[in-house]
Amino acid sequence: MAKKQEVEARHYDVVLAPHITEKATLASENNAVVFKVANDASKPQIKEAIEAIFDVKVMGVNTIVTKGKTKRWKGKPYKRTDMKKAIVTLKDGDSIDVTSGI
Repeated sequence: MAKKQEVEARHYDVVLAPHITEKATLASENNAVVFKVANDASKPQIKEAIEAIFDVKVMGVNTIVTKGKTKRWKGKPYKRTDMKKAIVTLKDGDSIDVTSGI
């Protein structure tokens, strides 16, 4: 287990929610977990937050920014917000149960 870090409020501002999809479930077989994170969060901040909140050892962090699509509702266009996802690879033997919540 990773050394116990102090969980601060800023860690919960970085990691917003788990991202549960079919592809994320398949990634969990390779010790990877997908989270929605703040748009301005950096990889070291994400790593520190995950290690503090879940008490696991993070081996790597990959990030993806999904640009918001332009859609129409009742004939009027609007834009969905941009979303940043982080694919967090964990050390062998560590796991995170995303169904329990943060």
